[in-house]
Amino acid sequence: MAFTCATGKHRRPSRMQRTTARAAGVAALTTTGVMATVASAPAFAAEPVPEQTGLIPVVTAGESVVEQIDDQVAVQKQAAFEEAARQAAVKKAVEEREARVRAAREAERKRLNTFVIPITGSYVSTGYQASSSLWSSGSHTGIDFHAASGTTVHAVGSGTVVETGWGGAYGNQIVIRMNDGTYTQYGHLSSIEVSVGQHVTPGQRIGLSGATGNVTGPHLHFEARTTPDYGSDMDPVAYLRKHGVNV
Repeated sequence: MAFTCATGKHRRPSRMQRTTARAAGVAALTTTGVMATVASAPAFAAEPVPEQTGLIPVVTAGESVVEQIDDQVAVQKQAAFEEAARQAAVKKAVEEREARVRAAREAERKRLNTFVIPITGSYVSTGYQASSSLWSSGSHTGIDFHAASGTTVHAVGSGTVVETGWGGAYGNQIVIRMNDGTYTQYGHLSSIEVSVGQHVTPGQRIGLSGATGNVTGPHLHFEARTTPDYGSDMDPVAYLRKHGVNV
C-alpha cells in the first residue's frame, strides 16, 4: 500500500516543461559564461548559430556586385578603345585627304607653271632673225611652226589675253601676257577662240592655224616679247627652252 501514494508524484515532465526548463538553463549558463559547454551538448548541436544566419547570401551578393562592376569596367574600356580607334581612323582619313589636296594643289601649281609647244608635234620651219624681204624689218621677229591650216594652236603657258583680232601683216593674231610678265604672240590664225581678259592655261586651245596676213602658206608665227607691242621681240627658241620646252 506504500507504493500507491508514489504514483503521479514522480511523473516524467511534459514536453512543455522540458522546453521551459531547457530555455531557463540556457539563460542561466549564458549568464555564468559557460554557454560554450552547453552549446557542445547533443541537445543544441543541431540548432543554427545566430551569427551565421544570412552570412553566405551577403557574401554571394557582394561577389555579384563586384562581377557587375568588373563587367561595366570591361565594357567601358572596350568602348574607350573603340572610340580611340574611331578617332584615330578619322584623323588618318583627314590627314590622307589633306595630303591628297596638297598633292593636287602642288600638281596644279606645277602644271600652271609649265610651258608647252604651241603646235603639238610640230617643228620650227623658219628660225628667229632669218633675213628676207618678206618682212618689213628685214629679219624674222619670231619663229614659224610648220602646221596645216586648221591645226590646233595652244597657249604655251598661263597668262591673260590682252589682244585679239587683225594684226596687219600678222593676220588674225592673239597676244597673251604670261604670268612671268612676258608676252607671247600667235599670228596668221584662221580662227580665234579666246577673248581679251580671258585667263588661259598651258596647253589650252586658243585658236586654229591658218594663212591670214602676209604669208606664203599656212603656218603659225610665234613670238616672245618683253611688251605686247611689235619691236620688243626676244629669241622664242631660247624663251621656250628656258621654260623647259624641247624645241
